[in-house]
Amino acid sequence: MPTNKTLMIQGTTSDAGKSLLVTALCRWLARRGVHVAPFKPQNMALNSAVTADGGEIGRAQAVQAQACGLETHTDMNPILLKPNSDTGAQVIIHGRAISEMDAASYHDYKRTARAAVLDSHARLAQRYDAVIVEGAGSPAEINLRHNDIANMGFAEAVDCPVILVADIDRGGVFAHLVGTLALLSESERARVKGFVINRFRGDISLLEPGLKWLEQETGKPVLGVLPYLQDLHLEAEDALPRETVSAKAATTLDVVVPALPRISNHTDFDALRLHPQVTLRFVGPGETPPAADLIILPGSKSVRADLAWLRDQGWETAIRRHLRYGGKLIGICGGFQMLGRAIHDPDGIEGEPGSSNGLGLFDMETTLAAEKQLRNVQGTLALDDAPVSGYEIHAGVSTGPALQRPALQLAHGPDGALSDDGLILGTYLHGLFDTPSASQALLAWAGLADAEPLDYFALRDAAIERLADAVAQHLDGAGLLELIQTKEMPA
Repeated sequence: MPTNKTLMIQGTTSDAGKSLLVTALCRWLARRGVHVAPFKPQNMALNSAVTADGGEIGRAQAVQAQACGLETHTDMNPILLKPNSDTGAQVIIHGRAISEMDAASYHDYKRTARAAVLDSHARLAQRYDAVIVEGAGSPAEINLRHNDIANMGFAEAVDCPVILVADIDRGGVFAHLVGTLALLSESERARVKGFVINRFRGDISLLEPGLKWLEQETGKPVLGVLPYLQDLHLEAEDALPRETVSAKAATTLDVVVPALPRISNHTDFDALRLHPQVTLRFVGPGETPPAADLIILPGSKSVRADLAWLRDQGWETAIRRHLRYGGKLIGICGGFQMLGRAIHDPDGIEGEPGSSNGLGLFDMETTLAAEKQLRNVQGTLALDDAPVSGYEIHAGVSTGPALQRPALQLAHGPDGALSDDGLILGTYLHGLFDTPSASQALLAWAGLADAEPLDYFALRDAAIERLADAVAQHLDGAGLLELIQTKEMPA
């Protein structure tokens, strides 16, 4: 067996393609028999997943684990930061929330966090033949270099090579690459072993003079150019989707989701975005809530503050009008809590201590508590007893008569609520639409006749396969294997 090795992918900017390239390399290596694991030292994201060992990590690392054929584990993302304001975040170490910190406090805490990062990496390196690491943001953020544990600070600590990826679709790709190198220290520049250019469209021969210049200017190889893959879906690490999904059926169900300032786990809606009979739209600040067949209130990291935003944007009036005309409404996690009579935060879990009036559509109240519920679950929907699976990540406990008519029956007990008139459904379950049978039942309930089942897990795996194929076709495979210092395993 080969000695385990670590290769780190860093980007010139956020959304340059780090998550994508790590996912692609993980599947490409796994297909060749390499026992590989993903790793991200520090992640700042509101999209998260529950691991097999009962913790919480960034959702991108859960997708990368799928690419490796592995169950998720908290060591794959030892530090997760979940912003709850412009200056503060919940700090999650090894899958468990330990504190709320502002940016300055966390900067001082990084020395302690560094130990958690190195411990997790050491365990993965001991268990696997290769560890593919994803950086965060850009290593050229010089204001964050002190005590860095997300980019070059980590790479220097474990002495691993780095590949720098840049998105040519943004424009200025050569400036991004050369400028990033210029802002690194001498030892960090030496650690960069090559470049990957992502999302290229057009005639590659027109790019080749620039590639030759780049190699001559920097003395580093271009390991390949990945093409722009049309209609590729890979779950977003945090930002809302910036592309629409094409080729919808003529008759669709119209779904709208308010883009809350602290929206969390918006990956709940990826299965709907990809469904050929559904048109889904995120509605942002300043936009008038449009007419729709189904409104979904999403999860939130700051439920009371996002509920106030919702009211300020006119959604409460729009929701009541929507229900009067027979439209359907779903609340997921924080969105479910908003549907009750009140939300109490006596300990200031998500902001200033206090209480807020809810929308009053369910006879229930929610009290936020420090201890999170973290679990992967299975069960059935009240609608047609359709099988459903997903995960729970929430800090609130809801009580009240509305819960006597649950929306789901899960292995650990009932969940959520279904209104007496059948127009409103609330649940703590994330991944509500990911199971084909559950998606079909929910869409039929919302008014879509002859709703087709959609296997979201299979679609995600097909996207991962497309990425691995692109690596095999367009990147220097021998050069990559040399960097990792591993060999393909016999078939």
